[in-house]
Amino acid sequence: MESIITGRITGLEMLEIGPCKDGYEMGFLIGQRFSRQINSRLSKDLILRNQLLPFARSPRSHTLLKSLSENNKRRYPNYWDELQGTAQGSDVPFLEVLSNLMVRAERSTAEMEVDVLQIMLLNFRKEILPFIPKAEQSSSIDTNDDCSDILVVSDSMAVAAHNEDANVALVGHTYLIKRNLPNGSSFTAYTYAGELPSCAFGFNSHGLAFTLNSVPPSKHEIDAGAIGRNFICRDLLEAQSIDDALTRIHSSEASVGHSYNLIDTKTRRILNVETASRNQLKTRV
Repeated sequence: MESIITGRITGLEMLEIGPCKDGYEMGFLIGQRFSRQINSRLSKDLILRNQLLPFARSPRSHTLLKSLSENNKRRYPNYWDELQGTAQGSDVPFLEVLSNLMVRAERSTAEMEVDVLQIMLLNFRKEILPFIPKAEQSSSIDTNDDCSDILVVSDSMAVAAHNEDANVALVGHTYLIKRNLPNGSSFTAYTYAGELPSCAFGFNSHGLAFTLNSVPPSKHEIDAGAIGRNFICRDLLEAQSIDDALTRIHSSEASVGHSYNLIDTKTRRILNVETASRNQLKTRV
């Protein structure tokens, strides 16, 4: 039987849910609870409105978007269902006419219903932005959403300090999700409105925590249409140990690189894992 608990922690809203019968139900409850924040972000996010959506109108985007959707749905079907549930719960169209969008590639871009892609574009922005020609990118929009961390481990202490330097579009558009899983475990994740938990930071009842930092890719390093960062990070929330998390990262087949700070709160072990596409990674202890 599902339970829903809402609250507020120093101005940040929290939703506790679960166990849920499936990923779609989890996503639907999140979308329903945070519909206002999600729709507000969609209307105000300048990167989405001025870069991602215009690119999605262009026929040259269709192969990339189709590959991203098919590959991530195949690799992580339950998380894909979560994303669809979030869109449905918040009354935001998702991908129900993506195939029609591809078929209509020859039609005028003004006639194309690109709103169906909004949630997907948010979740794949890191995998899409490198393919937008620089001439079409607005210099007035700050796309630098890098974060930074300080990691310290000694005989007397272990500290992980994270600075959340996200884009200004996320101000007022974040929340905490705590999910209780059917197997008795749980996770808590700081979540960007409309996105999977969590491409920022989170922790679970197995004692695993993580924070994330951006690794801007060179275009030749990108594996176009492969697995998205948001899906990999969502998978880390269910890792049962730091070694399990390493395995999930290593086998993820990521499209673009990222930096993962993995923290074992039980053994005071901290690892930094920097990745690139095609399963390349470097681990620092």
